[in-house]
Amino acid sequence: MKIFLYVLMIFLLTNNLNAKDYSHLKELKLNDLTAAETRVIVNKGTERPFSGKYYKTTSDGTYTCKRCDAPLYKSNSKFDSNCGWPSFDDEIKGAVKRVKDADGRRTEIVCANCGAHLGHVFKGEGFTEKNIRHCVNSISLNFEKKQVNTIKKAYFAGGCFWGVEYHFEKLDGVESVVSGFMGGHIENPSYKDVVRGKSGHLEVVEVTYDSSKISYETLVKLFFEIHDPTQKNGQGPDIGSQYLSGIFTSDKTEKEVIYKLVRILLKKGIKIATKLYESAPFYKAENYHQDYYERTGKKPYCHSYKKLF
Repeated sequence: MKIFLYVLMIFLLTNNLNAKDYSHLKELKLNDLTAAETRVIVNKGTERPFSGKYYKTTSDGTYTCKRCDAPLYKSNSKFDSNCGWPSFDDEIKGAVKRVKDADGRRTEIVCANCGAHLGHVFKGEGFTEKNIRHCVNSISLNFEKKQVNTIKKAYFAGGCFWGVEYHFEKLDGVESVVSGFMGGHIENPSYKDVVRGKSGHLEVVEVTYDSSKISYETLVKLFFEIHDPTQKNGQGPDIGSQYLSGIFTSDKTEKEVIYKLVRILLKKGIKIATKLYESAPFYKAENYHQDYYERTGKKPYCHSYKKLF
């Protein structure tokens, strides 16, 4: 570490950089570098074109300094200039420092936090609207991929929630299924409020699923296949507004999936009575309604699987 700091200070002085700008290096936690990384990051070398790890990377995330982990570039500023090195038309504010290159012609770019050599910056090439290109060595960077939350929720009303819950719980990729109520005009309804048919709520299941393992389309397909989506007054022997067929959607994408599947069913002569509802508060039903068939060992009396797709 002491040797690296000594070498870096020599570079700062010999390249007309202000050594005071990097006086905090002694307090920084710097990552160890390989010989190849030192050649570029400390000795201001250049990796071979088209050889870098991040030359073609297109994933969402943040590029950070290999030496000190400081965030440097967002992936949305990266573009393909076909120059052989990663190219960016913007940096994270305050993350990159520009200094006159030793050759007196080009402008070097370094990490503003630790002074690590990144590459050079060029203007006026016309690659993007910002008309600037940060030509960066991959070896000077690390990449932190954006973490995407794949856990989502979907809401289905298909008659008595016991049977709907029973079938959804059997799908791989489904984390949990909870029975409850949605769509009414009173808060925190009880089962008695709903079963009287005066609260406006439907019996609904909340399906929590991992979208990296199972798609929303697969869920909707199963929904149509485990109940009668053509029945207008309830489901099987359960008659009443609380037993109507419906799907509560949260965005345009979900609606498009449903429309697509409904069109398929209509072409097969199946007249769909299922209604679409905008997202609404979900109220969990009493505990004795949860996992009813699993606890009792019984089988659904009005829900059975019938392949439609």
